[in-house]
Amino acid sequence: MANEDKKDFNAMLRDSKDMPKIQIITDQKSIGKYGGSRMYFAPPIDYDKVMKLIPYGKVITVGKIREYFAQLNGADFTDPITAGIFVSIAAWASCQRSEDETPYWRTLKANGELNAKYPGGVEAQKEKLEAEGHIIIQKGRKNIRYYVQDYENALFHLS
Repeated sequence: MANEDKKDFNAMLRDSKDMPKIQIITDQKSIGKYGGSRMYFAPPIDYDKVMKLIPYGKVITVGKIREYFAQLNGADFTDPITAGIFVSIAAWASCQRSEDETPYWRTLKANGELNAKYPGGVEAQKEKLEAEGHIIIQKGRKNIRYYVQDYENALFHLS
């Protein structure tokens, strides 16, 4: 995101627009990829609420949050684009508040990858995760990415 210092992320977090909603998609390629036509859209605040559930020393992926929302709302899948945007909004909103912190650094991308779009980038997320006992590994030579080693063992399971 650009111009983070000029945006009110807490206002964005509270702006549910027309969500939650389920949209029926007809694109066969997407239906095949996601396993159905019922796509759920969760409002930004719902991502924040789930991210606050992740305890110290545990992690979750955006994909697991999406699966949880789809299951909870009778959908085949949750929209991946808004999910990525909304977890970033939750992270930035947390940094703009003086209290009621959201432990956004515990929410990872697919395969346990750290999120460069969080406040402070991967370095800040790496520092917070290491402080909670996680080992961060680097992969790649040119396109360097960072991952929580064996993140599956630290996954928090939403019920």
